Amino acid sequence: MKFSLTFRKLEKKELEGALPLLLQLRPHLTPELFQDLYAAQSKLGYELHGAFFADKLVGLAGMRTVATLARGPHLHLDDLVIASGLRSKGLGGQLLAYAENEAASRGLGKLFLDARKDAIPFYEHEGYSFHPAPLMAKEIRRRDGA
Repeated sequence: MKFSLTFRKLEKKELEGALPLLLQLRPHLTPELFQDLYAAQSKLGYELHGAFFADKLVGLAGMRTVATLARGPHLHLDDLVIASGLRSKGLGGQLLAYAENEAASRGLGKLFLDARKDAIPFYEHEGYSFHPAPLMAKEIRRRDGA
């Protein structure tokens, strides 16, 4: 069965309804933490876009336009999730293509994303490859003790 999706940026009033789907990707979020993080990230350009099938939200893409000295201007895809019962049906590829079209419509020639290890084959199938500069991280103890 071919799913014909529609895509659009979510309105603020739709965010609470998007949380159950986002929790499939980010299970650590609570409603309060999601609201706080979304408010902070949206000030930096983060947007949550939805994929809809028959007016039902079935996928999410969190994205932001970024310009860094190392990578130049690009679209960064922070979150990509399809409802668990609808995965492996081509919806993720459609949502990723939508994000690529968003990048192109913004005049951006690159899309970067962070991938979970189990999602790497999906992204490779969609034409993505590893960036030569590895991402590294270190947990830093905050001064407020948290």
